[in-house]
Amino acid sequence: MKALKTILALTLFSLCMHNSFAQKVYKNQNNIANNGYDVVNYFTTNTAQRGSQEFSSEHHGTVYYFTNAKHLEMFKKSPDTYLPQFDGYCSFAVAKMNKKVPVNPQTFRIDDGKLYLFYNDFWEGKPFNTIVPWLGNEAEMTKIAEENWKTLKNS
Repeated sequence: MKALKTILALTLFSLCMHNSFAQKVYKNQNNIANNGYDVVNYFTTNTAQRGSQEFSSEHHGTVYYFTNAKHLEMFKKSPDTYLPQFDGYCSFAVAKMNKKVPVNPQTFRIDDGKLYLFYNDFWEGKPFNTIVPWLGNEAEMTKIAEENWKTLKNS
């Protein structure tokens, strides 16, 4: 029994240590960022489009999919240019709730060359698109989100 408790304790410790060093980017159960949507495509066509495993790249332990070889190469040359703000979590939630909330990758905005993603689904039984309260307040919301992110990003 004591050996079992020791093994469990070591396993829990190991998992905690692994998670403390793991990248905190929002990704699905298959370790795919942005639910497979091409982060470069937002910038090149201003549309949300799923990429494919054929054009994929790993960046800091997370896999990104792209729609074509050109987007893949663009990302490889300058990943930070295309990565969404707040590690792909909802920009509104970071600003107003100081929380990491998953997004709908089809709900996005590019401001000043930066990609912002938003939650867009049902909340408490009603449709809720967080880009709506973000619009018109981008400067203020961005400032609040960036301040909150300083501590939230490591949680």
